[in-house]
Amino acid sequence: MRILGSLVVIAIVVAGLGAWIIRGPGPLDFAGGSKVALADYRAGKPTGVPARLEKASLVERGEYLAKAADCMVCHTKPGEKDYSGGLAFKLPFGTLYSTNITPDKDTGIGNYSDQDFLNAVQHGKRRDGARLYPAMPYTSYTFMTDEDVLAVKAYLFSQPAVRAKAPDNTLSFPFNQRWAMIVWSAVFNPDTRFMPDTSKSPEWNRGAYLAEALAHCGECHTPRNLGFALDNRKKFAGAITAGWRAFNISSDKATGLGNWSDQDLISYLSLGHAPGHGSASGPMGEAVDHSFSQFAPEDIRSIVAYLRSVPPQPSPDLPATTAPVAPASHRDGVTADARGKKVFASACASCHGWSGESPVSPMATLTGTWAVNDPAATNVAQIVISGTRRHTPDGALSMPAFGNAYTDDEIAAVANYVTARFGTKGSKLTAKDVAELREQTAE
Repeated sequence: MRILGSLVVIAIVVAGLGAWIIRGPGPLDFAGGSKVALADYRAGKPTGVPARLEKASLVERGEYLAKAADCMVCHTKPGEKDYSGGLAFKLPFGTLYSTNITPDKDTGIGNYSDQDFLNAVQHGKRRDGARLYPAMPYTSYTFMTDEDVLAVKAYLFSQPAVRAKAPDNTLSFPFNQRWAMIVWSAVFNPDTRFMPDTSKSPEWNRGAYLAEALAHCGECHTPRNLGFALDNRKKFAGAITAGWRAFNISSDKATGLGNWSDQDLISYLSLGHAPGHGSASGPMGEAVDHSFSQFAPEDIRSIVAYLRSVPPQPSPDLPATTAPVAPASHRDGVTADARGKKVFASACASCHGWSGESPVSPMATLTGTWAVNDPAATNVAQIVISGTRRHTPDGALSMPAFGNAYTDDEIAAVANYVTARFGTKGSKLTAKDVAELREQTAE
């Protein structure tokens, strides 16, 4: 019995050590410093809403926080009612569909009590006790205060109830076993509220709360570990999410944000465009349109201050510098793929120009963007397939989708041409690659 007991203890210790190694550091551990409970913090209020909304109604505060948390984008299928769910998340092992979070009592969250809602947002636990999949970023939302979570609930309950049942998930075994999320959450959900760092400024703490708890930036920009949780050893180093590349937003000067000015970052977050760095598209474009563009200016500045502090993480597959402006004439410069050049001439050149500097709008300029300097050409292909649907600022230029107009082979060819002409290294996409990218973003 003693031997058996010893073996059990050893197994528990080994399992715990293994979980700790896989889990790694938390999202704010890089900062060091002394952390205190929010109630004990005396240098302002890093949580909640901006000062101008402090005396607003609960619903108005909840609206700001719901937009900051980007709830609508994930819980709204294009063309359907806001927050009614049904958006598909394509995963390697099947498809998840977002839930209806309108106050409908049959298909939404109309029967959720305050505690039910807190359990879902902070702990990943549904009203019926079943576990949520971490496509719902509760491992980030867990840092939200109860007050802020319940303000979001008040806002959602003020919206029209929509009767809309989400399609059934189509996950393969063993990923269709929700009970396994109990174990996953025990390992990877920190299940703790935000604690300010007394060694940092009030602006930094506000930015940390916004970026980590509400905007959940790491969910797209931080790579995943073996357990499909965020690997904060590579915090903000960039990752592929929903078929798009979320680029490095660490302070790395070569491949991150280290060489961006504060105004560049403010402009990109607020408007979805920064001169010399390009325009937001895909999931980031949606985040700007529906979330970041709604932030108070002081909150955007707080996020910038926080991003500046994140340790540099290199992206070795990206060049140290982006390519300069291409020649103004199509006869000059690289012509890596004649088929790609033909497609570019007929569908792209009128807006983007042969030099990469748009004659139509700065938002269509290609020079300096990471998308065309990424030798994988992931986002170039996705933009051609899906287009960009931008709403910020007013009159923003959007790009039509060409996914139905061109074959996979033609899209691969034009992506290879674009990266060769306007980037530092041409991509080598094939029709198969494009077909796989289509599949990752198909509704």
